[in-house]
This record gives sequence, structure tokens and C-alpha cells, in this order.
Amino acid sequence: MSRTPLSPRRSAGASALTTGLLAAAALAAALAVAPGAAADAENVPPAGSSPVCAFYDGDGMTVVGDQGDRAFQVQCMLANRRYLPWDAVDGTFGLRTLDAVRRFQADHPPLLSTGLVDTDTWAALWRGDAPVDAPADAEA
Repeated sequence: MSRTPLSPRRSAGASALTTGLLAAAALAAALAVAPGAAADAENVPPAGSSPVCAFYDGDGMTVVGDQGDRAFQVQCMLANRRYLPWDAVDGTFGLRTLDAVRRFQADHPPLLSTGLVDTDTWAALWRGDAPVDAPADAEA
């Protein structure tokens, strides 16, 4: 029995499908080990959503009352770091987001706990800095 080679168009389609599947697998693997991307029983992303934050990529001042992509980005990044529950990621910078921003800032000196997402706060969010623990001698 002889095999008939795929037509060039079918061969290209199979190649594109394979490439797409490999890219999806690589993305899934990267997300599985991304810092801050894990959810736990108390902080579960909504079904069908992803903990990857891709709403905004700047550092514009973001404050209470703001709505849209900047607010979504702040909320998503705070939810990934467990400062904000996923059910509060709604694109509106309200009191829950304000409280989460202040707690994030307090945990990341030298940020001031103002609740304003300024360029320094954006930089800390983008870097994914770990919270700074209190000095060991402060516990005594």
C-alpha cells in the first residue's frame, strides 16, 4: 500500500496546528510556575478567566473612582498577590481596591501607604516584589 503525501495546503495547516498546540502548552507551563499566579481555595479566579493581567502596560496615576483598563490591571495584579479577592476585580477602583493598594504599599517600603497608584507603586507591582518582612529585632 502506498501513501499519498499531503497537499501543500493540508501540510501547512497541520504544521500551523502543531505550532499552535506547542505554543499553548508552553504558555500553560509558564503560567503554572509564574510567581503570584497561583490561586488558592480562598482566592479562586472566576471560571473561564486567567490570572494573567494584560489590561494596561503603563504607569499612569490611578486613583479611587477610576474605571477601565488601568483599574482592571491594578486589581488583577493585586488579586494575583492575594491583596484583593478575585470577585473584586471589576474594573472600578473602589474602596476594596483602595484598601488593597494601601496594604500592598505598606508591605513594600519605601512606598508610602497613600492608596494612590503612582509610578513607584506601578513599578513595584510590575516587578512583583515580595513583601518586606519586619526586621527580626522589631518582634522583641
